[in-house]
Amino acid sequence: MLFHTPQYFLFLAIVLVLYFSLNHRGQNLMLLGASVFFYACWDYRFVSLLVASCVLDFWAGRYIYRARLAGDRAAMKRGLLASLTGNLGMLGFFKYFGFFVSSADSALRALGFAPSLPVLNIILPVGISFYTFQTLSYAIDIYRGQLDPVDRFLDFALFVAFFPHMVAGPIMRAVDLLPQMTRPRVVTQANLERGLLMLGMGLFRKVAIADPAGMLADSYFADPSTFSTIPLACGLVLYGLQIYNDFAGYSDMARGAAWLLGFDLMRNFRQPYFAKNIADFWKRWHISLSTWLRDYLYIPLGGNRKGPARTTINLMLTMLLGGLWHGASWNFVIWGGLHGTYLAIHHTWRRWRDARQIEWTPAPLVTRVLSTAVVYALVTFTWLFFRAHDTGTTIAYLSGLLALSPGGEGALLPVFVLWGLTLAIDVPQAVTEDELFLLRWGFMPRAAVVATACLVILFSGQMRHEPFIYFQF
Repeated sequence: MLFHTPQYFLFLAIVLVLYFSLNHRGQNLMLLGASVFFYACWDYRFVSLLVASCVLDFWAGRYIYRARLAGDRAAMKRGLLASLTGNLGMLGFFKYFGFFVSSADSALRALGFAPSLPVLNIILPVGISFYTFQTLSYAIDIYRGQLDPVDRFLDFALFVAFFPHMVAGPIMRAVDLLPQMTRPRVVTQANLERGLLMLGMGLFRKVAIADPAGMLADSYFADPSTFSTIPLACGLVLYGLQIYNDFAGYSDMARGAAWLLGFDLMRNFRQPYFAKNIADFWKRWHISLSTWLRDYLYIPLGGNRKGPARTTINLMLTMLLGGLWHGASWNFVIWGGLHGTYLAIHHTWRRWRDARQIEWTPAPLVTRVLSTAVVYALVTFTWLFFRAHDTGTTIAYLSGLLALSPGGEGALLPVFVLWGLTLAIDVPQAVTEDELFLLRWGFMPRAAVVATACLVILFSGQMRHEPFIYFQF
């Protein structure tokens, strides 16, 4: 049941009607049932994994908390280890078993062996990476003493399975979302206005920008050897527009649906392609994941507290694992490694600048534009490894880009159009520092914008109900 389909909007309408006719406890029970139904529409068999994850971490949280009150550090570690082992074990089996087996098989064959390793065709449960990280953070925060466990299993299960964000984020922390589950909620007119606007903007990003960009990008990646340099460069830009608007569109729709129900989900994107440096990019892109990796991986590894060399190692490990989180492929590892390299260079530059006490005045507009362009070029290049599904495609695409062959200027036109549609959303949000800037406008300007957006969606011709990209992660 995809967010941009009529089935989903019918489902959401039914949920809203039932929601406003129930008290707080009835609302939570109904939302949990609706969330399980929503997930089961993809594949009912994997509901059992969701239940297992909920049971494991609800128990682990209470076990760790009792041990914490008793001052029993050993028991606290056992509870945390149970959570880590259970959650990462499920994630590792379903997401990485085939990858590691095939990688080991290739390595052994390269050494002259003829192994007979087991091969399993394992279906990846949708959203497992997202809800696994969410439940892990719950147990870890209780272990750290930053959170107390919730009393009711129903509330915890709803925290994990809440349908707006369950399958592709944002990755919500228990400290932020659980209190919204346990206390009564009030849905105001402001909630409804913000929710409807966010749903509309997310739908526009997905249908009018991401899907057309993806269709064009797919044609370039299908056989890159048949295209010259300009079309291949356009293919990378188009994929960058696709994945940004696709995922930002999903996050907007998730937040919009949550607002209609009186919940507040964190913002997941903040005009990432306007970033002034690579560290700034990661403060703007997939914010819920980047902050999760920072708080639960980078800082525990030592962060930047143990010298320049260790900082570089910690950055590389964090980004390599962040790349692998996205998928079981060496291309994702390369993508993470490139971003880790960018970040290591950026931190080295900052240390060099600070050591020499070089004072920087506010950068002029030209400098800011150039720095943003460099970051955008680096990020766009790395999308090649994120999008290419095999080594052959990656090599062919790189060869075509580096060949600098002439021709294909006509490929620039759809890039300009789709970038223009993206800027129509991002520029006002950045200038006003308000993602809901449209609510400030009068009725007639708003009506004109909404009507224009509806026409663009209707005439885009891309109502193919393509899944959101991050469903595969």
